[in-house]
Amino acid sequence: MDADTGRDTDPRAGAGDARAVHAEGAAQPAQEPGPTTGIVVGHDGSADANHALTVALELAAGLSVPVTIVRAWSIDTAPRPANWEFGYVSSYSDYAEAVRDRLRNDTRIVVAKHPDLTVEYRVALGGPAKTLIEVSKGSRMLVVGSRGRGGLAGMLLGSVSEQCVRHADCPVLVVPPPPRS
Repeated sequence: MDADTGRDTDPRAGAGDARAVHAEGAAQPAQEPGPTTGIVVGHDGSADANHALTVALELAAGLSVPVTIVRAWSIDTAPRPANWEFGYVSSYSDYAEAVRDRLRNDTRIVVAKHPDLTVEYRVALGGPAKTLIEVSKGSRMLVVGSRGRGGLAGMLLGSVSEQCVRHADCPVLVVPPPPRS
């Protein structure tokens, strides 16, 4: 408490719980579409997502178009923000920045192979399919991994890729996992 103003000087004062983070996230505007000439690619941190990102970057390099890398997150999947402490729930913006930092770190090596490309990073609290569909609206292409697991399952699409194929208003490229050796 500040003796002069009578206000709480702890920047975490009024910090809520997970519901507050979700409420703040819900109050954020819908995702703005990526560049209409660009390629949007979803990335969840997996090796298969890196493979889909590699394909998207190679296509973008051949077409000389920008790439928007997107990660959807939830309070359960987000990394802890730098200011996280037990008993304190960080703000929406703290979580979003932690997710953005993780996304940049997860994709750093793959993106570095294409230094001439313009790359934008987007993160959003919400479901991956809805987020990818919103960001890819009007884009040249949306690239997603298939999440197949081999055998019969390998012939099926994952739920996110299936929703993107059904509802995106741009072409969708579903990248199968690389062959396992």
